[in-house]
Amino acid sequence: MPHLTLEYSANLHRAGRFKQLCHDLADVLLAQGVYPIGGIRVRALACEDYCIGDGSLGDAGFVHGTLKIGAGRGDAVKQKTLDELFAVMKNHFTVQFAQHGLALSLALYEFSEVGALKHNNLHFLFKNKRE
Repeated sequence: MPHLTLEYSANLHRAGRFKQLCHDLADVLLAQGVYPIGGIRVRALACEDYCIGDGSLGDAGFVHGTLKIGAGRGDAVKQKTLDELFAVMKNHFTVQFAQHGLALSLALYEFSEVGALKHNNLHFLFKNKRE
């Protein structure tokens, strides 16, 4: 962990540069110094079918981020992570925000290790890559 999933209205796909955004958000998570590199995942999923409000703002869009982390980090760490991720999201969509209706949001979900199964060799591979 952490895993960050972005859901976005498909009308943002072309102008959204989501591959770059995923990399920028992963850099933020890594820079926090509290999340293992082998656990970081950032993905963006286009929502083809959606309705915003009553549908009358035809070019309006949204991006919602869901950050999932394991339990054990303090509130200050969690808030710093959210603030820095959200700043990147807002900066990334400055042009779209100025030109169209746009809703950006980010939510954190923290869970215990009970009920979470993992089978992962990425920690080992990243460690060996750095040595």
